[in-house]
Amino acid sequence: MAEFLYKIQPTRPEMLSEGSTPEEDEIVSQHFYWLKENSDKGIVLLAGRTQNTDPSSFGIVIFRAESDQAAQEFAAQDPAVIGGVFSCELYPYRVALLSQTYPVGNA
Repeated sequence: MAEFLYKIQPTRPEMLSEGSTPEEDEIVSQHFYWLKENSDKGIVLLAGRTQNTDPSSFGIVIFRAESDQAAQEFAAQDPAVIGGVFSCELYPYRVALLSQTYPVGNA
């Protein structure tokens, strides 16, 4: 099992600065629940996004997969990638340190 990171960015940057459409809202909701489901399965290790709203904004997903091909297939299954709301770039990745005390969900 190897680790991978995929970087996602809105295909329509105005989505963050001017607001999303109802269709984008629905697809992003599907994206979130898909990530949550895969997090609960132990596949997704971390997912989040930058808080800026300019075109440089991006999100990352760090996850586990059996192979490069499996990682490509996993990232391509993201509902927001399928729906064209986010573009996706995939990278091999390795977690070197992971805090056991970080309070996930505290925003």
